[in-house]
Parts: sequence; C-alpha cells; structure tokens
Amino acid sequence: MAAFRRRYGASPLHLVLVLASFALAAYAGVRLLKGDTLGVALWFVGAALLHDLVLLPLYAVTDRAAQRLFGEKAGGGEGAPRPSVNYVRVPVFVSGLLLLVWWPLILGRVDHYTAYTGLPADGFLGRWLLITAALFVASAATFLVRGWHESAPRRRAARRERRAREGAR
Repeated sequence: MAAFRRRYGASPLHLVLVLASFALAAYAGVRLLKGDTLGVALWFVGAALLHDLVLLPLYAVTDRAAQRLFGEKAGGGEGAPRPSVNYVRVPVFVSGLLLLVWWPLILGRVDHYTAYTGLPADGFLGRWLLITAALFVASAATFLVRGWHESAPRRRAARRERRAREGAR
C-alpha cells in the first residue's frame, strides 16, 4: 500500500474515484454525441474558444482591476492579493453563475416557457437583480463586521493607552 501511494501519490480510493468520474464523463459524452454530433462538437469548440480567447482575459483584467482598487498587497507580501477583494469576487461569481444558468429567462428569450410550465416567464430579471443586490449587501455587511471585529483589539489598546496617559497626569 505504501509503495502504491508513493508511486501514485494518493490512495487507491482516489484512483478509483478518478476512473469512475472519467467513465461517467465518457458515458455522458457518448450519450450527448448520439444526436447531432457535428453540432455538439462545434458547440464545444466554440465554447472553449469563447472562454479562452474572450472571457478568460476579460475576467482576468477585471480581477486585476479589483485587486488594484482594494490595494495590491496584504502585509507587504510579494504579489499577495488583499483578502478584501474576495468580498467583491464572491458576489460577482455567484451572480454571474446565476446569469449563466438562467440567462434565457432573465433576458426574456424563452417564448415557450409558459406553455411548458404553466408559470409566467416575467420577473426573472427583477429577481436576479434582487439576488445580486442581496449578495453584494451581505458581502459588504460581512466586510464591515469583520473589519470592525478585527480592529477591536487596536481600539481597546488605544483606549488603555489613553487611560494610562490620563492616569499618569
């Protein structure tokens, strides 16, 4: 067992799970390609090119700008982003993911939604905007509470120092 772990770098369970995930992905790929093989292949190539050539540089530049906005380094470390940038990253990521999943309904591009579900197709844009606003408000509140909590020892030390100076007079 130790020789296997040394050669492979992880436990046999890890290898079994990786092989099972590859088998599941292969099964899904075969099922997906069973219909319009050329259309699916073009979609995958187009999605990969769109992501790698357009979206990745776009959100890399946006993230770099957010890092500069919130300060480049934490504690003077070389290249270390400040943790405060995560208070913007997380709501942007979750909001973007919701938009990616629900964009046809958010942008009103689905005509047959009501016919299939019996539910109205309007309101998705408003709900997405409310969820996005709530994510940013929760993130800002967390940022403020953590900042206040982290500065509490400094405030107590300053108060003790001020009392010591007043008592020495």
